[in-house]
Amino acid sequence: MQHVDPYIFIIAASITVIASHLFNLLARRTNIPSVLMLIGAGIGLHYALRYFTDYTPGPLLFGVMNVLGIAGLIMIVLEAALDLELRREKVPLILKAFGVALFSLAATLAACAWTIQRFIVDDWYTALVYATPLSIMSSAIVLPSVSGLVHEKREFMVYEATFSDILGIMLFYFLVDDHTGKPAAALAAQITGSVLLTVVVSILVSVAVVWVFQRIRTRIKFFLLIAVLMLLYAIGKKLNLSSLLIILVFGLMVKNHALFFRGTLHRLARPSVMRGILNELHLITGETSFLVRTFFFIVFGMTMDLTALFSPYVVLVSALLIVVIYGIRLISLLPLHRRHMMPELTIAPRGLVTILLFYNIPDRLVSPSFDNNVLFFIILASNLVMMFGLITTGQGKDLSVTGPDVLLPDERVPGAVDEPGG
Repeated sequence: MQHVDPYIFIIAASITVIASHLFNLLARRTNIPSVLMLIGAGIGLHYALRYFTDYTPGPLLFGVMNVLGIAGLIMIVLEAALDLELRREKVPLILKAFGVALFSLAATLAACAWTIQRFIVDDWYTALVYATPLSIMSSAIVLPSVSGLVHEKREFMVYEATFSDILGIMLFYFLVDDHTGKPAAALAAQITGSVLLTVVVSILVSVAVVWVFQRIRTRIKFFLLIAVLMLLYAIGKKLNLSSLLIILVFGLMVKNHALFFRGTLHRLARPSVMRGILNELHLITGETSFLVRTFFFIVFGMTMDLTALFSPYVVLVSALLIVVIYGIRLISLLPLHRRHMMPELTIAPRGLVTILLFYNIPDRLVSPSFDNNVLFFIILASNLVMMFGLITTGQGKDLSVTGPDVLLPDERVPGAVDEPGG
């Protein structure tokens, strides 16, 4: 292997992180999603390397992107769960957001699958698998992008995007499991049993982890917690459990510890300690997510070829799918926002989760007929549409002088951390 100066890597990584922070500042002032700037930087790096070397994206680059994507996925779900307050007065909002997310996912999935099966692949089930990543709204892009919306719209968008991520990811991993030869009754029993087992294991593990970490006196412990959660996620995947539920349940229990740790369990979670753990986890997940997403989208941009991206076939198919996605978005919002649908109508970006799931389609379901550039085009187009909606309505910019970070605790936007989208 050709020797590469390690200081060059350090310089490149440092410049990437600094540039990502500058992109965030620019995004807050202009409403241009930082994810577009990161992808653009990656594309520029791609062509610079091609000009000066014989660079071509290889398996190593895609492997790195896959690992970064999985880490980012765990951080997305944990970060979202740490912001979900289970309070009685929020039940109507949560149910409304859940209903819209579920309907949008199901309807978009059906419409996109029909379109893909009609124009790209012949097999309906394969089309369904390919349509699933395209049907999931990216909460990691939505959360920092809606910080300037009025409180009601902002809160609804946060919950909807979070539910879209979680439901879509669970659906995808169910679809790609091998169900060959299993009767419907046995399949339903297996799914129910897997979910129930995962929930029980998640609760027991979460209680144990909370109890242990309250008693660790050293200051260096939160990356240990992240490592434990990633270990549990990976083991759960190997055991065919719904691993994201483990992360989701843990985050919900930490955020809503007064609700979960009641009665005899009250002694296991001291409120003052739990508030400290929650604050530290917010900081750690925010910083880790920022770092992971930064490098993920830079690497993603390095895999893109603009000459293939704008071929007539890719543009036509992608445009048709974009029309389908925003047509369903319009239908799903009509019952709730008959008059004031902007900018929510334009906020349906695809991002990290879409890319990660797409690259996790198993070989037996991969279709050579599907051009990967369709995925790339939809990600870019959906982020541009969101940018247009936020700029034209003027609601995406920070409404406070010093930005959203100075909001009171009750008004703090879940996930409104300076970070690149995902």
